[in-house]
Amino acid sequence: MNAPIVRLTSLAHGGGCGCKLAPSVLRQLLADQPLAHPYRELLVGTETGDDAAVWQLDDETCIVATTDFFMPMVDDAFDFGRIAATNAISDVYAMGGKPIMALAILGMPVDKISPEMVREILRGGAHICATAGIPVAGGHSIDSPEPIYGLVVVGVCSASDVRRNASAKPGDALILTKALGVGIYSAAFKKGALSPAAYAEMVNSMTLLNRVGTKLAKEAAVHSMTDVTGFGLLGHGLEMARGSNVALCVRFDDLPFLTEAADLAQRHFVTGASVRNWASYSESVTLPSSFPEWRRHLLTDPQTSGGLLIACGPDHAAGLLQMIAGAGYPSARIIGRVDAGSPSIEITG
Repeated sequence: MNAPIVRLTSLAHGGGCGCKLAPSVLRQLLADQPLAHPYRELLVGTETGDDAAVWQLDDETCIVATTDFFMPMVDDAFDFGRIAATNAISDVYAMGGKPIMALAILGMPVDKISPEMVREILRGGAHICATAGIPVAGGHSIDSPEPIYGLVVVGVCSASDVRRNASAKPGDALILTKALGVGIYSAAFKKGALSPAAYAEMVNSMTLLNRVGTKLAKEAAVHSMTDVTGFGLLGHGLEMARGSNVALCVRFDDLPFLTEAADLAQRHFVTGASVRNWASYSESVTLPSSFPEWRRHLLTDPQTSGGLLIACGPDHAAGLLQMIAGAGYPSARIIGRVDAGSPSIEITG
């Protein structure tokens, strides 16, 4: 007898990057952990909450290493595998690296999910890795109460191409490469309120590789990069602000959003992670007066496999934006600027 078909999302208490621990909880857990020093070869460690670790092998080559995994936010197993793989590889691109191989991380409730469904998850991940030009060279699996999938990703770059979240400069322009609203869409999907067109838009966004990051790292005008994931635009923007000791000013009206994100937010399709995110960092954010709560949720919305947030020289922003859009990111926008000041974010109209 065939095993009954189950919704992947019904087996998980959360999904995608919305599973991440809240920023405030993560800070508490890491507060007394030793920094990864003294290792002179370790160019990037845990000190600024950057996207991946970077180890300098020699004068020519650095290794970029990361890991990312989560529970499903969609029910299609192949889509889940593609989304998780795209999200994991993004960390290497955000550092300016070129991925070279991946290892799979798999945890499955073997008594609740069919082998065929697990194979589809793995096939989706391998498909994205092949698109990125890298092999899945191994991995590890366990029997777990909830479905989990992700990757360890290893990449390479030169030391001059490393781009951190801690190198933004006053006067820089800010560019965002993907539309926001993935978490809001996922909340609507879980409650059966997401249209087929919106589902396709969500999956297309989450499976679009951030490979433009490797090209951007070759541009001297690009000073800082990070990818926007579970902490939302505000959370990852604040990591850039704190690491760089600057203030960010973001123009709400210039932000790109998925087509139905504003409407769904106004209908209260938001994630618990959005609420936890705001509670974790609201003291560092200034919003316009009478700013509605639904708009705030668009800013704290956890993004799974979100876009790159880039700080670059203002005179080069228009040209870089044109290059990014031409590379396949039509939602890319210039969204604000970097100012001198204490680490914070101000939202303007």
